[in-house]
Amino acid sequence: MKATELSEALRDCRAGFVTVAVLSGLVNILYLTSSFFMMQVYDRVLPSRSLPTLAGLLVLALGLYAVQGLLDLIRARILARFGAALDHALSERLFDLVVRAPLKGLLPAERLRPLRDLDALRTFLGGMGPIALFDLPWMPAYLAICFLFHPMIGLAAVFGAVVLVGFTIATDRMTARATRAATEHALARNALADAAGRNAEALAAMGMQDGLGARWTQVSQAYRAEQLAVADVAGGFGAASKAFRPALQSGVLALGAFLVIDNQASAGVIIAASILTARAMAPAELAIANWKAFVQARQAWRHLNELCRRIPAVPAPLSLPVPCRTLVAEAVSVAPPGVARLVVQDLSFRVTAGQGLGIIGPSASGKSTLARALVGIWPCLRGRVQLDGASLDQWTSTTLGRHVGYLPQEVDLFSGTVAQNIARFQPEIQAEAVIEAAQAAGVHEMIVALPKGYETPLGESGAGLSAGQRQRIGLARALFGRPFLVVLDEPNANLDAEGEAALTQAILGVRARGGICIVVAHRPSALAAVDLVLIMAGGQAQAFGPKDTVLKRAIQPIGTPLRHPAAAAQAMASAATAQQGGGR
Repeated sequence: MKATELSEALRDCRAGFVTVAVLSGLVNILYLTSSFFMMQVYDRVLPSRSLPTLAGLLVLALGLYAVQGLLDLIRARILARFGAALDHALSERLFDLVVRAPLKGLLPAERLRPLRDLDALRTFLGGMGPIALFDLPWMPAYLAICFLFHPMIGLAAVFGAVVLVGFTIATDRMTARATRAATEHALARNALADAAGRNAEALAAMGMQDGLGARWTQVSQAYRAEQLAVADVAGGFGAASKAFRPALQSGVLALGAFLVIDNQASAGVIIAASILTARAMAPAELAIANWKAFVQARQAWRHLNELCRRIPAVPAPLSLPVPCRTLVAEAVSVAPPGVARLVVQDLSFRVTAGQGLGIIGPSASGKSTLARALVGIWPCLRGRVQLDGASLDQWTSTTLGRHVGYLPQEVDLFSGTVAQNIARFQPEIQAEAVIEAAQAAGVHEMIVALPKGYETPLGESGAGLSAGQRQRIGLARALFGRPFLVVLDEPNANLDAEGEAALTQAILGVRARGGICIVVAHRPSALAAVDLVLIMAGGQAQAFGPKDTVLKRAIQPIGTPLRHPAAAAQAMASAATAQQGGGR
């Protein structure tokens, strides 16, 4: 299986992991200082009553403790920088996942999950969990030294290690299901909160807050229950391990005392064995204490890997010439991400430079789905969309975006200035291009009338502007950079008469400079500046051609029936849509 970007990022840290492993070995060797110091004090200093020996041992021990502390600090800092390096290596890729995940049909609640997963990995790498994992392999070495002191002490230490390892395995198995369930409930709660925030006005106006609040309470209770289950299990085993460790240490002390009384060991072995046994158990106890973070990091790792495989990075293709001639839809069939049913079926048409196409039809006829396919938002399941003979998948999103302007039905602006929003947040804003786009959209005068003109800051989603103002600024954004293909999905939904006149001029301007403009019509006034019309119904093309001819043909059943009654009924429905306006 091909390695993901996450695996490659960690592979780049191999030298650092080797360094941490070496440092962990040195630190664990130095952990023996206290055991051997106490043994020497009891076996050498006390019997000989030699103060110089005691002073020498103390100076040596303090020096070793200082080196141990320094190495431990270096190890902790290296691990903390692993998390920062991982964040740096994956930040752009994760932003790409966050942007593209909704286009692949992922639930809204999962949109920000990659960022939370990365936070979980970074937090784990910078915490005590990895230190416990690097120290665990040294448990056998400590146990071997315990056997050197006396086989019975070694057996007692092995018994303690088996009990703590059992605690670790039990913690993992008993928290796995609850941790997964808690994650699912957290996603559901986040989705509910996001939906409530986006529809706060509807909730307040129609008294829906209590009803939605009840759902929130239900999901939150389930989330808390699973979280408590995880905390109870992990806390229970953690408490048991904390109680077991001093009990084992006391037991080893008693065992050492017995061995001394029975003349099977020296007095120094009592303290040294007790300290060494406690040290041998420390990595397992630390692992249990950090098991929740370890499980979360493991789940985050699996989810990020799976997401990277489901949404692979798009390689940079060969740069193509700027499109300037045609837009062709060839037997296009499209379904929204995650939906098995085709919404657009086998639709074909051709538009050349300088033409404008109006797409009309009843609600749920596939107009907006087709618009998304034309700009490359949703891929074609069958067929293809071509610009100058090249299918859209031959461009990356960034390169295609330079040649495409898109105005969705629901215009969301971003937190930033008006100029930044129009300029599509390019790093270097060219004032001339911004003003040209605003003038082409007929919104320049409206913008300069704002408190700070083009530098007026906007809140999230364009807070502070009316729906009509947001739509007109969104139109300017679509026209920025003089794109060859401009697709407008119901662009006059929130416009007044002045705004509709500006829209008509904007469409004519695109056509005059040799571009192609596609308009999904909501009201018939949007068709004023187009010369072609596509009538859709049931996801299929019912008619396509010059505007006057198609609309005349559609209205014909009103006075002269068509040859087939079903065709006449469909034509009358299309005509009504053209005259009164349709939905999506």
